[in-house]
Amino acid sequence: MIDWSAYRHFLGQAVPAFATLSPDTVKGLTTLDNAAKATNRLDAKTRELIALAVAVTTRCDGCIAVHSKAAVQAGATKEDIAEALGVAVALNAGAAAVYSTRALDAAEKAAGGA
Repeated sequence: MIDWSAYRHFLGQAVPAFATLSPDTVKGLTTLDNAAKATNRLDAKTRELIALAVAVTTRCDGCIAVHSKAAVQAGATKEDIAEALGVAVALNAGAAAVYSTRALDAAEKAAGGA
């Protein structure tokens, strides 16, 4: 298993190092992150649960490390997190079902179908 605290520490050093190499990229990410919470219509806990679910669907360990801690700090319980992750699992399954129809269509076309 991953040592999430150590990984968060690593990211805390690696991202600023990346920013020295590509400052506009990290500045853009920071701008997007701030814009996502600017209206404050969603509370911090909800935003972090969404972020954690998206982190799972995009398979981003760094995002999981950062947003799991932020979700807990925002008051998310283990049960809250499990529910959000259940939504992520369902969406991935749904996306696979939808894309399965695309694959079947492509196979039909490859076989000479209309």
